[in-house]
Amino acid sequence: MAQGLPGTGSLVLFCQKLNRLKPLEEPTRETSPQHRMTTLQLTLLAACGMVGMGSYLLSGTMAKEMAGPALLVSFGVAAMASLLATLCYAEFAVRVPCAGIFYLFTYVSMGELWAFLTGWNVLFQCLIGGAAVARVCSTYLDAIFSHRIRSFTVTHVGIWQVPFLAQYPDFLAAGFALLASLFISCGARVSSWLNHIFSAINLVIILFIIILGFVLARPHNWSTEEGGFAPFGFPGIMAGATSCFYAFEGFGIIVASSKEAQTPKRAVPMAITISVGVVAGAYILVCTVLTLMVPWHSLDPDSAFADAFYQRGYSWAGFIVATGSICTMTIVLLRILHFLPHTMYAMAIDGLFFQVFAHMQPRTQVPMVGILVFGVLTVFLSLLLDLQALIQFLSICALLAYTFVATSIIILRFQKAPASSSQGPGSPVGTEQDSAPEPGQLRPALRPYLGFLGGCSPGAAVAWALGVLVASAITLDCVLVFGDSALHLPPWGYTLLLLLSSATFLLSLLVLGAHQQQRQQDTFQVPMVPLTPALSILLNIFLMLHLSYLAWLSFSIWQLIGLAVYFGYGIRHSKENQREQRGLMATRYVVIPCCSLEVTVQAVQPPSQAPAQEPAHTEQPARP
Repeated sequence: MAQGLPGTGSLVLFCQKLNRLKPLEEPTRETSPQHRMTTLQLTLLAACGMVGMGSYLLSGTMAKEMAGPALLVSFGVAAMASLLATLCYAEFAVRVPCAGIFYLFTYVSMGELWAFLTGWNVLFQCLIGGAAVARVCSTYLDAIFSHRIRSFTVTHVGIWQVPFLAQYPDFLAAGFALLASLFISCGARVSSWLNHIFSAINLVIILFIIILGFVLARPHNWSTEEGGFAPFGFPGIMAGATSCFYAFEGFGIIVASSKEAQTPKRAVPMAITISVGVVAGAYILVCTVLTLMVPWHSLDPDSAFADAFYQRGYSWAGFIVATGSICTMTIVLLRILHFLPHTMYAMAIDGLFFQVFAHMQPRTQVPMVGILVFGVLTVFLSLLLDLQALIQFLSICALLAYTFVATSIIILRFQKAPASSSQGPGSPVGTEQDSAPEPGQLRPALRPYLGFLGGCSPGAAVAWALGVLVASAITLDCVLVFGDSALHLPPWGYTLLLLLSSATFLLSLLVLGAHQQQRQQDTFQVPMVPLTPALSILLNIFLMLHLSYLAWLSFSIWQLIGLAVYFGYGIRHSKENQREQRGLMATRYVVIPCCSLEVTVQAVQPPSQAPAQEPAHTEQPARP
């Protein structure tokens, strides 16, 4: 028998372990809640949670340090990227309406390693998000007391000048994060009536800002004397769009409530899409009035709206805005710290994370160890990190997560559907469905023109085309972002590289579109696949490249820590690995000789692959 190269088989097995898929089980729906929520209710539920998050957290920092009054254009670009991402997210949400959806669907579509990295980034995003919201609560509370808390801390501690670190330790933000962690660890949840009350307060505050802001608007603040509409140019607008992308995080609550929807197939995607449009309009309006009330360069980046009213002499309005923002951000902080254990618990249950994080407290039914550990980390980050650094971390995590989502959509669409979903129990065998091309095969109408692709196994050409598409998208975006500055290309070299990368991207897109896709009539599917997810991938990577190198360096360190956790623990303790080991042991047979002419053989093949004759011996499975 011919032997392969030494180590080749081990390398193949190792790669298979990294890309093993979790079987997608049919979601179980509880019968207790009645499906009463309409599309309008789901839309309002998401819109109320998103509007306050982006307004209070992002507007001041982005207006003063990145985009100026052109921040409203940044929000428009971020809304386009978010809409493409939400369409992909909606298909996942309808298929499996459960928490930890980014992690789960990466596991069932792309593989174990990618699922771990996705879940690891979601944990990082929750940590950074909790720290950022705690700092916003602190700054607005400090604004109520005329920044006396900040002055006291600076006087007794001093000011630091370290990149990505705050100028002074924010003990008040750390206190907010600590109290919220203790509240969640006791098993308490934000009641629905309290959530509705604070959501209503948030909407009233936003309307108050828009109406009074337009009354106090001064068009002169957009003039060239104050720096103009776009003082940082196109790079500033795109940098602002990169950071603003996280402002549209929050429609995950629609997924959590999808079990209570009347028609999830229709209500969930419509609610997600409408909420993004409504929130984008609200963001553009509040950014317009903010930069028209006062010059953009005079804003306090941490408490912009309250500070704008204080500068115009409306202290009572600043007090109202600051109080309402604290209430809104406190609810957001509790939501983040309550959502964080879901992904952590899902990863621990699957064996990819330490089992101590899967332990539930019997009385409170919360993963106490996880909440305490990540709560302490949130307190530490809110104490030391700068708000702008936190926002950049949030953006890179969100953009990367949605890039994985868009890639997973393409992979799932060209995979063969499970037998249970593709063929009902009453479907006849041997009908026209059996002769139809499988997903991943070349379309019959295109075989005369693309015959060289017809010889590939189902899915092989799709896998190569998808890899080329992602690589060409990265190359194209790098040329667009760094072509004139970092690469120092001559005009002809820049044009040639731009044309080559664009042509490769379009060619891989055409190859993907030439293959048969999976069609399901009973659930929502992203329109215009592979074009929609491909554009989402291209735009997400383009935005990610506008982040600072320090943000990428810190994010890379987090990834290295995650890889150490996975290869040191997760790859061996994952349930899929244990299932494979049990499968190997179940098919391992020991042949016990009964005469001298036979030899003892240890066979690892299943009985169906054994010789046809009846051997004069007995077989028994080996014990694990």
